[in-house]
Amino acid sequence: MARMQKVLTCLWFDQNAEQAVTFYVSLVEDSRVVRISRYGTNGRLPTGTVMNIEFDIGGTRFIAMNGGPTFRHSPAASILIRCDTQVEIDRLWAALTTNGGAELQCGWLTDRYGVSWQIVPIELGDMIHDPDVAKVDRVIAAIETMKKLNVDEIAAAFRGGEHATETGNAH
Repeated sequence: MARMQKVLTCLWFDQNAEQAVTFYVSLVEDSRVVRISRYGTNGRLPTGTVMNIEFDIGGTRFIAMNGGPTFRHSPAASILIRCDTQVEIDRLWAALTTNGGAELQCGWLTDRYGVSWQIVPIELGDMIHDPDVAKVDRVIAAIETMKKLNVDEIAAAFRGGEHATETGNAH
């Protein structure tokens, strides 16, 4: 038997974990449902209802659980996706905010299921860890003006230029 990932994040859903996971694995290449368990006759939800779904998004494992209405998602925990291009940011942003999702500030959003996400350019990690505090301050100041992040504007701020407003990023 293959060694299982030791640490996973568990996402609690009322009764729509299967629907959410089907959506999530459609978003990122090389994502899949790994396995599903269902409630039996002594479960907290009806027999046959999905109890847990283990799934993989781009190489990271999660578990989604149908546990009833006891707990709700919070922006205090989010799934962060590092994107290679603005096109990827735009595509994920659109998919996750459609049908009841909500745009938040600084690259954060909440999807239709209430799960919080951060959709960020892959370069952002290096930029905000740069030893030049002035560069970091400019990047943070630029990001704070955005909802969906704009790669060109963030790169311009990092280099010391003004925001590239001609890119048409919706703030």
